[in-house]
Amino acid sequence: MSVIRQVQVTFDCAQPERVARFWCEVLGYVAPPPPEGFATWDAYNLSLPPEKRDAGFVASDPTGVGPRLYFQRVPEGKVVKNRVHLDVRVGTGLEGEERLAALEAEAARLVALGAVRGQLLLADEENESCQVMQDVEGNEFCLD
Repeated sequence: MSVIRQVQVTFDCAQPERVARFWCEVLGYVAPPPPEGFATWDAYNLSLPPEKRDAGFVASDPTGVGPRLYFQRVPEGKVVKNRVHLDVRVGTGLEGEERLAALEAEAARLVALGAVRGQLLLADEENESCQVMQDVEGNEFCLD
């Protein structure tokens, strides 16, 4: 019998807390409370040496069902298309104009949070329509 393993999705980025908080808004995830003894994450970060500040941040599904997202600071910037990306399921079960309207509404909400809209891929014989997007640091994802 095989063992089912939980996964964590890790993002390399320049500003972990900023990117994590964006994804919290996208997915309805939550950030953890600041470490014990600190009222805020800012207070905690200020207690660290400069090179350790904002080195990583977490976003978690409050129901415990979805995967934990971990955001880690790396020195290099993003230079090519992601090999793996998230599909945010906002149009499940919808087709045609109803699906396009759901994709458009969510894309508009996310653009207001700092996302960038990419190509709208229209339905074909095999796939339903989806909207390509980029998060606040240019990581690609799709509204599906």
